Amino acid sequence: MMPLVWIFGGTSEGRCLAQAALSLPIRLRLSVATDYGSDLAPRGENLEIWQRRLTAAEMTACLQADRPELVIDATHPYATAVTENIHAACAAAGTPYIRLVRPSEETDTAITVSSMAEAVEFLSQTEGPIFLTTGSKDLDTFATLPDYASRIALRILPALESLEKALRLGYERSRIVCMQGPFTIDLNAAMFRFYEAAWVVTKESGQRGGFEEKAAAAQKAGAHLLVVSRKDDEQGPAYDDVWRLLEERYGQG
Repeated sequence: MMPLVWIFGGTSEGRCLAQAALSLPIRLRLSVATDYGSDLAPRGENLEIWQRRLTAAEMTACLQADRPELVIDATHPYATAVTENIHAACAAAGTPYIRLVRPSEETDTAITVSSMAEAVEFLSQTEGPIFLTTGSKDLDTFATLPDYASRIALRILPALESLEKALRLGYERSRIVCMQGPFTIDLNAAMFRFYEAAWVVTKESGQRGGFEEKAAAAQKAGAHLLVVSRKDDEQGPAYDDVWRLLEERYGQG
């Protein structure tokens, strides 16, 4: 039986890695958390899509039962709790583990805060419309901002659960954009201008997360850029290095 490689992640890196690895003589398992993540995933005879949320204990049990040769954690850089669970499960099961790390991007024109709560605290002391590009996960945190419904326009993935969450929290329908990236600088800038954004809020999501395009577009639209930083102590190879490892280990010829 061909060896099993288990990739965790609904990120673009996880999908690209699974797509590329379809050419290798291995069995692939790609774990995603949502219907939307499953819809975006590649398809192949040697690829199994797992759409489920697993606790560390459940992961450990699956690892012990299925015995993958390798686990690759390609989850989002801000999904720290998920990464901790995957790492703990692999350690408990004795499974080789690789954390695929998305390289950081920096800009001198941004204001940086360390958390979503700190972003809300900062914005509460400012004026003007806000364009939020941090996704649906932290919408409840931003809903604590005074006048959030009238100040915030937000962009989320076109997933029903994300839209339902935004509406349930009281965000205005006319200020919700449901779109899947990638977004160009000009498209970002057009959205920022349309909503007359004085502030653009983004995660430090790296090149694959469209950070450069958002930073350049904010400057082009005359908006201030507020960046929520991520943990800076994460260690691991980037996408190209992980793919090279798979090719060297499993490639033929």
